[in-house]
This record gives sequence, structure tokens and C-alpha cells, in this order.
Amino acid sequence: MTPIGTMRRRRLIGLLALAALLLLAAVASVAIGTRLLPPSTVFDAVRDGLTCPGGPFQCPAGSTEAEIVRGLRLPRTALALVCGLALGITGALIQGYTRNPLSDAGLLGLNSGAAFLAALSMHLFAFTAPEQYIWFAFAGALIAGVVVFSSASIGGGKASPLSLVLAGAAVAAFLQAMTNAVVLMDAAALDTYRFWVVGSVAGRDAEVFWQVLPFLLVGVLLAVAAGPGLNLLSLGDDVARGLGVDIGRSRALGLAAIVLLCGAATAAIGPIAFLGLVVPHLARGISGPDYRWLIPYSGLFGALLLTSADIVGRVVARPGELEVGIMLAVVGAPFFIAFVRRRKLASL
Repeated sequence: MTPIGTMRRRRLIGLLALAALLLLAAVASVAIGTRLLPPSTVFDAVRDGLTCPGGPFQCPAGSTEAEIVRGLRLPRTALALVCGLALGITGALIQGYTRNPLSDAGLLGLNSGAAFLAALSMHLFAFTAPEQYIWFAFAGALIAGVVVFSSASIGGGKASPLSLVLAGAAVAAFLQAMTNAVVLMDAAALDTYRFWVVGSVAGRDAEVFWQVLPFLLVGVLLAVAAGPGLNLLSLGDDVARGLGVDIGRSRALGLAAIVLLCGAATAAIGPIAFLGLVVPHLARGISGPDYRWLIPYSGLFGALLLTSADIVGRVVARPGELEVGIMLAVVGAPFFIAFVRRRKLASL
């Protein structure tokens, strides 16, 4: 077998191994919680839900145990999987387009945009449920992405990696200040906002999952389509242009994927920036710099880490739980420091 064939085989095996681990994590997420349930009870609740005409999310509650599994744990697990996938892919794309190995969603102002409109909706309309303010948070991320890309394109007519970073930092600082002003004026809005901003998949029902799913699916498709162009852009703008790449259109495609993925995931579960920072480095250590492989690897790693952190958060603080954003920061930050000390950050 040629070296290229060997590398492709190794990458495929790695993807299958990650998919298997993700399946185990999903099963554990449904089975493990603050309330202990017998495995047979969990299995019966899931089996009965799969046979319902409307699917497990619409199946009648039945017993209390079935309500816990089908009404709480299944939607929570599904949301953790799709949002982790989205944030992992987002991190890989942002680091690629900015050519900065320490970039994440916060660098382009997307988290700040989502936070500002979410807080504003809580203040103006007294929203308290995620399914109420999720659209405002998504719109905030979308508007922030458009403003950053437009600001970075002023003058030369194209958004360079440096101009994207500078514009994103300026927009993020402004929106964060506006968010602080809103929540400090309204104690009720602050009370709701602080539970959203910490980052959590708890308290989200199936309605939130179905609201963000279409945007995440479109974002994944755009991300996969942006991979080959991003490989060429990593060689430099001049080389990519010489190879026939429309740089403006390629960056617009990638940024559209970033806004859809990050905006929808952040709106649903709150800003979890650390995931998008560390996941691409883990994925790049296995897949290499080829974004055709790095994107799916980052997505699977992101889903695995977010789901696993959610499981650990339910176990370590029984009978309560720790939000997934806290768990990722507490467990992930030391891991990332050790990872950086053991090996240099992979060049982009």
C-alpha cells in the first residue's frame, strides 16, 4: 500500500474509533444522571420511545423513570452531541481562517453578539426560558459575524486574517460592555442571563434541539464544502489566488459556516469557548493539517468532549450537578496547558 493509502486508512480507522467512543458516551449520557436508574429501566424507556409514532421526544411520559429518560436525558444528550460537533468544527474553521492557533469563537465577536441580544431580550421582554431567547441569541451572533466581516473588508476590499482578528476584538469588546450595561440595570435579566452565560445543556427540552438542528445541518454542509479551499488558503493568499481560488468567496463560505454553527450552538447552550480552542489541536495531532479530515475529526472530538464533560458534571456534584461550561474549564484548562508543554502547537 502506498504512503498516501496508509495515511488514508489510518485516518479512517481513527474516525471509526472516535465514532465508537462517541456512541458509548451517548449511551452513558442517557444511562447516568443525578438519579440512579436500573439499566433495564433505561433500556425499556428508550426502546418504548423508539417505537412511538412521533419518536422518543414525543412519546407519552408514562412512568416517572420514563419521563426522566425520554423527557430530560435524551434531549439533553442529543443537544450535547450536535452542539459539541458544531463547536468543534467552528474552532477548526476559525483557527484556519485567522491562521491563529489560539483563536476561538470569542475572537470574532460571535459569543459577545449572542450574549448581547440574549440579555437584551431578557431585559425587554422578560424572557426566562431558552426556547424564548434562543432566536435573539442566534440573531446576535449572526449580526456580529456580518459586522466583523464587513469591518474587516473595509479599505482593501477583502478580509485578511489580521483584519478579521482586529475587527473581531473591537466588536467583542463593545458588545461585552453593552451586555454588562443591560444586565446591571435589570436584576431579573441578570438572574436569567447568568444561567445562560455559564454554558449548560441542562434545562433544554426537545424544542430547543429542533430549533437549532436545521442551522447546524446547513453549517456542517458549508464547513465540509469550505475544507478544500481552506487547504489552499493555508498556503497564503498569493499562492491560493495563483491556484484559482476566489479568496473572497472562499472566506465568505467559511465564515457563513462559522456563524451558523457557532451562533446556533451558542444560542442553545451558552458560550463555551474553551471547546473550540483545544479540540482542533487534538484533532490535528491525528488527522494532520488537511481540513478535509480535520473538520470531521474536530466535530467528533467536540461532541465527545462536551458529552463526556456533561456526564462528569452530573456525577461529581450529586445530588446537584456542575454545568458543562464549568467542567470544561476546570478539567480542560490544565489538560490544554499540559498538551502545549509536551508538544508545540501544530502550525496552521
